[in-house]
Amino acid sequence: MSQFRAVKGTRDILPGEVLSWRHVEKIIHQVAGIYGYGEIRTPAFEYTDLFQRSIGATTDIVGKEMFTFRPEEKGRSITLRPEMTAGVMRAYLQGGLGAASPVHKLYYIADLFRKERPQAGRQRQFSQFGVELIGASSPEAVTEVISLMMHVFGELGISGLVLRINSLGDRDDRMRYIVALKEYLEPYAGSFDGPLRERLEKNPLRILDSKDPEVRKIVRDAPKLGDYLSSSASDDFSKVLQYLDDRNVDYTIDPLLVRGLDYYCHTAFEVASSELGAQDALGGGGRYDGLAGELGSRQDVPAVGFAVGMERLLIVMEKLGLLKDLSASGPQVYIVMQDSDLFGHASGICDTLRQSGVSTVMDFARRSMKSQMREANRIHAAYALFVGEQEAQSKVYGLKNLGTSEQESLPLKDIIGRLTAVPKT
Repeated sequence: MSQFRAVKGTRDILPGEVLSWRHVEKIIHQVAGIYGYGEIRTPAFEYTDLFQRSIGATTDIVGKEMFTFRPEEKGRSITLRPEMTAGVMRAYLQGGLGAASPVHKLYYIADLFRKERPQAGRQRQFSQFGVELIGASSPEAVTEVISLMMHVFGELGISGLVLRINSLGDRDDRMRYIVALKEYLEPYAGSFDGPLRERLEKNPLRILDSKDPEVRKIVRDAPKLGDYLSSSASDDFSKVLQYLDDRNVDYTIDPLLVRGLDYYCHTAFEVASSELGAQDALGGGGRYDGLAGELGSRQDVPAVGFAVGMERLLIVMEKLGLLKDLSASGPQVYIVMQDSDLFGHASGICDTLRQSGVSTVMDFARRSMKSQMREANRIHAAYALFVGEQEAQSKVYGLKNLGTSEQESLPLKDIIGRLTAVPKT
């Protein structure tokens, strides 16, 4: 075994597990396409102040979890992206996408980085898929984004999910609510640890996010944000709920739900799975109309989006037994050589098959024919093509269907015709 191991908080995704990832990614691409969303890819690192401005200086991400460095002695600080929304909005503004069309529908599958305590489903390098609808955040837009997310889960066969939803109102609504919430929480401050007291001082809404059972008891009777919403914010939220009802999307109104990032406003939502235990959030999102302005835009840009953790998604699917029926798709042909001296001839056949579009592999370990056949079955090859002295001279080769055990002898051009007519699995 090597003396080197993967860095703490990171993990390898080996070929056997990649099959599950590719299955999920395929569904994401398909559903996003059905809804008319285009894929976007942004750099793995951005200038640090992008996240400080967008996520918020009082959040745990900015305060404790970012991987930040300076590439040059006097250069601007750079951070490995801890989330995608800020980078996508930056790309939207920098690329002038708003000038080309008022609304852009974007999605991504990306690796992110946070200095978290590693645990199941939470790594320091992790993956998310998400959607950003930029240029609209009406109730209709919010409903579409939620519907897309739930559509992906449905196509993956995931059941038992709970969609929690709440309204954060506009900035004035939240300011009024924060005053009331802080007044309610102040008497409990003595029982709070250091991080909670800091939240109480800088951003009391984050206390509602706490998973600590004792804190949950305290906030259960706290004032509800819904009681501080303006009539327009209430009407907006009611329309979202009505549209979800119209689309038969089940939800639970959670008056304590807030999103952990500062840029959210109005509708916020989260999807939870009991398969994940106490930390049950699978993903979530909401509206973020003020983000563009925070990033320097001369006018705010309405937007709504969500992000889902890929590792957590796969944990849920595995626990629900949704990955066990995925079968590896091996090569069409495994060339079995009678003797390693025939490698040159077999290699020519291999190249001809590949150039004809037939996926083909051959042995490099100089194993016996029996071992080569065992390997062909292990990697789920569809056919074995036999090369011996007689075959090399006659240019007629044995082709065995490894599924049915049927075998026949054919010239190479007929083999190519046969295999290129077979749909690739």
